[in-house]
Amino acid sequence: MAQHVCPWWIGYLLISPLRRLVQNPRQILAPYVTPGMIALDAGCGMGFFSLDMAGMAGPEGRVVCVDLQPRMIKTLVRRASKAGLLDRIECRVCDSHGLGLEDLADRVDFALAYAIVHELPDAEGFFRQIREALRQGGNCLIAEPKGHVPGDAFERTIALAERTGLSCVSRPEIRRSRAALLRR
Repeated sequence: MAQHVCPWWIGYLLISPLRRLVQNPRQILAPYVTPGMIALDAGCGMGFFSLDMAGMAGPEGRVVCVDLQPRMIKTLVRRASKAGLLDRIECRVCDSHGLGLEDLADRVDFALAYAIVHELPDAEGFFRQIREALRQGGNCLIAEPKGHVPGDAFERTIALAERTGLSCVSRPEIRRSRAALLRR
């Protein structure tokens, strides 16, 4: 699914504790992730959002983390184990043809796509897979970095998502990002 893939070593910069000063995962995800839910972190990298999602979903919840790069997933597994959250996190390596979410059809309560849609050669196909995984009424938060994605490009992204059957229900404010909450 990737057109331009973020180099694996940048993952270490993306999980830096300093990033939390600008983008705090718990604050960003608090309106959407609740105990017991099944959440999806699409393009999870090394788990900047994944670990907090797992903590918020609680012991009865589950977070499915999907990334194209095995090295990112390997580091995420190590971090989740160290944090005592590995029992709540399911890690998957996807391929360039799809996310491999067929077994999750109509089961996901919340999906996160943070700073990845602009890297995809087939964003519409990506949103179709997300829509199929979401349960009716499930939400998907997408956020793209303002520095990489101009406003008109983000609007085209929203239009692609809507063509797949997702509806834009709000535009949350996330620092240094363009964001939209989509609902199935």
